[in-house]
Amino acid sequence: MTRIIQGVEAFQKRVFAEKEELFQKLGKGQSPLALFITCSDSRINPNLLTQTEPGELFILRNAGNLVPPHNQFSGAEEATVEYAIKHLGIRDIILCGHSKCGAMNGLIQSIMGLSNDDAMPAVTKWLNYATPIAEDVESKLKELSGDKLLNYTIERNVLQQVKNLKTYPSVKDALDKNQLRVHSWVYQLETGEVIGYDSESDSFVALDKVKRQKLADLNRAETHTLHGSDISI
Repeated sequence: MTRIIQGVEAFQKRVFAEKEELFQKLGKGQSPLALFITCSDSRINPNLLTQTEPGELFILRNAGNLVPPHNQFSGAEEATVEYAIKHLGIRDIILCGHSKCGAMNGLIQSIMGLSNDDAMPAVTKWLNYATPIAEDVESKLKELSGDKLLNYTIERNVLQQVKNLKTYPSVKDALDKNQLRVHSWVYQLETGEVIGYDSESDSFVALDKVKRQKLADLNRAETHTLHGSDISI
């Protein structure tokens, strides 16, 4: 705790003083650029990763960056997503997994029958929202192992959680009106690289490559959104 308290004091003395105008502005409201859904893992800092300032990301975190499907669980995830879209007018959602994910490693252990579910029953129950990928992961056990299997599981989980996200009425409605874009990312802790899902190749590729391939389409979609709807930015 000493280290944390010292950090608070340093923030108050140096950081806040340097950015007091920004914080005064934030005291009047927020207008974030995107909703960033990611894992609770302490090694991930969304603002550091994206080089964004306070107020620019609306962040939702939980173990394994899971999004329970609509009507299967009433909790903070759906409420946060709904608030982001309906109240804040967010038009981009980033669902970001990460390498070395303990939750996904736990899922693999469960699939292989190596986990002790009684040791952490709440975690075991929570990971049920990732089990739709279990059959897919199990089919890769003879082909993949170690980090390769874990990375495959992490990527499949991101895509599954995006699928779950799209069951939310607020998300479905915004997508149908071309007022929302959903992005699937995986952050590599060891290298700092971020890869994104490319639907054309059905694979995760370097984020700058995804950006180059999709930039024209995204710009057209954004223009349509800004001029063809009443979305609040």
